[in-house]
Amino acid sequence: MPALSSSLPALRDADWIAQLPAGELSPTDSVRLLEALGAVPDPRKRRGRRHALRWVLLLTVGAVMAGRNSLVAVASWAARADHRLAPPGPTPSVSTFARVLAAVDPSALQQAVDAWLARRLADRLPAAHPSATADARWPRRAIAVDGKVLRGTRGPDGQVKLVAAYDHDAGLVLGQVAVAGGDEIAALPEVLDTLPDLAGSVVTADALHCQDASADRIVEAGAHFVLTVKGNRPRLRRALAVQPWAAVPGLRSRETGHGRTETRSVKVISTDGQPVLQKLFPHAAQIAKITRTRRRWGKKPSRETVHIVTSLTHRQATPAQLAAYVRGQWSIEVRREVAPGE
Repeated sequence: MPALSSSLPALRDADWIAQLPAGELSPTDSVRLLEALGAVPDPRKRRGRRHALRWVLLLTVGAVMAGRNSLVAVASWAARADHRLAPPGPTPSVSTFARVLAAVDPSALQQAVDAWLARRLADRLPAAHPSATADARWPRRAIAVDGKVLRGTRGPDGQVKLVAAYDHDAGLVLGQVAVAGGDEIAALPEVLDTLPDLAGSVVTADALHCQDASADRIVEAGAHFVLTVKGNRPRLRRALAVQPWAAVPGLRSRETGHGRTETRSVKVISTDGQPVLQKLFPHAAQIAKITRTRRRWGKKPSRETVHIVTSLTHRQATPAQLAAYVRGQWSIEVRREVAPGE
């Protein structure tokens, strides 16, 4: 076993660390988290166990939320902190924390923390307005689906890859599954199955998930989709590219900051009266073209154009709302790319 470090990668690179809010755990949060951590399988042999797995993990989470980011700091905090929910028996040592965190299943730990965070988020968010109807342009819960490889982890099939469902507004994981056999497309319906209620929500995903089966699954759950179209759907992409976009009025927005100016143009066309588009992709109600131009001071401008297909009708989403859904998906992807577990 390598010598312990005050900044051990097992803590610094753990994906679930990035999801934790800052601050102390309340008694209610502690009890609920302890219950959630009870679902994590214990990889240790029964003989010689001195500390229950869920208590070791609870102390780790509590320490991280208190700002500790090394095993030495975690063990010190666990021994000295005024715990609102005190573990039975002696405090685990640094070596105990190291062995447990190195052996525990990262996917199972991630799912347990995700379940706790999702419940925590649900308790803090107000319910949808009771007068909202299915056709009203009211703010909908937006859920981004995105995959990520966990650096430093390996399973029977190689590196562990997880597909997660994120809340756009809170940026928290609502559900997560491990990708089996490298099939990330098949993981989308699996991760959606972990969510209790999709009705009325909007599911966003990148071009990989622009699949007929994925659209069917989302609509069957009573939700809507906003999906990016790229080269993996060549016929659909060509059909969108040849639309009369020049004749469509666009919604423009402009932002300046961080040494750059970014301009976005959003144009939307209904699929009504276009049986070809409706045949190429099921449940398609609108298509959109989003052009983003970036100008950095002292550099040449860059331009990116993406096409979108959505089940939302013009009565259910404005061009500005569609652009917000796309931007939310992009923000989640960037956040996961720079997260420490990448």
